[in-house]
Amino acid sequence: MYYGFDVGGSKIALGVYDAQRKQVWTKRVATPKHDYASLLNQLVMLTHEADAFCGEQGSVGVGVPGLPVPDDGTVFTANIPAAQGQRLQADLSARLGREVRIDNDANCFALSEAWDDEFMAYPVVLGLILGTGVGGGLIVNGKPVTGRNYIVGEYGHTRLPIDALDVLGKEVEQPLCGCGKRGCIESWLAGPGFSRLFQLHYQQVLSAPDIITRYYQGDAEAVAHTERYQALLAVCFGSLLTLLDPHLVVLGGGLSNFDALYDGLSLRVAQHLLPVAKPPRFVKARHGDAGGMRGAAFLHVKD
Repeated sequence: MYYGFDVGGSKIALGVYDAQRKQVWTKRVATPKHDYASLLNQLVMLTHEADAFCGEQGSVGVGVPGLPVPDDGTVFTANIPAAQGQRLQADLSARLGREVRIDNDANCFALSEAWDDEFMAYPVVLGLILGTGVGGGLIVNGKPVTGRNYIVGEYGHTRLPIDALDVLGKEVEQPLCGCGKRGCIESWLAGPGFSRLFQLHYQQVLSAPDIITRYYQGDAEAVAHTERYQALLAVCFGSLLTLLDPHLVVLGGGLSNFDALYDGLSLRVAQHLLPVAKPPRFVKARHGDAGGMRGAAFLHVKD
């Protein structure tokens, strides 16, 4: 059995999956945000509860909203103060008497989608999140590519391509990103960036859901804005896809549910690829809120 923990700022979700990758049991509890001992105890108790349900010891994977730090085995995660700077993987492995694997939540999302029954046919899968933030993960032959610092796929903190300024305007002021830099893709492609782009052109503050509602009502400004955002999305995707050349791109996060974004996306992206390159297939994520648990569980698959 495969156990997958999705540890978030407010809740811990545990999913148990069988050899056919079907969920057979799940449970959610509140996250002990400020007490590391309590956090460890909660993870241990949930694991033992899953063991009792399964009648065996399952493998354990953990997804966190942050980054494992390879040099010292600690975790960097601002959303879970209790785990910040702690050796979560080693400590939990010792308490459970079995190997625990840990990865960031974006990689877990991508891995979950790559292990979808249909998507397993694609050797290189890129999972991209368009939500409150922008991130992603790269899966090659069913395994996450983490890199030196566990930041492979974190394209939200790469710089805007020069062609993006044709869409935004060459003199537009670049906002300060949460990472401390300016000119990040996340500042314009995330949900708040979607709204920022609208405000830039129409001097009106609207949330992403409000703009999308207006789009479906046929509002001319919302329609023009969506086309502008699609153009910006294609520019930014073009650089990333030229670098990684995936067979499949799975989009997750709140904005991924805006179906209009997929209209003509392949044709738009093709304009920013090499002439001989064909765009990958673009699809909406299939596993929703369960993706974090599924991906964490599958960190042990294919050993």
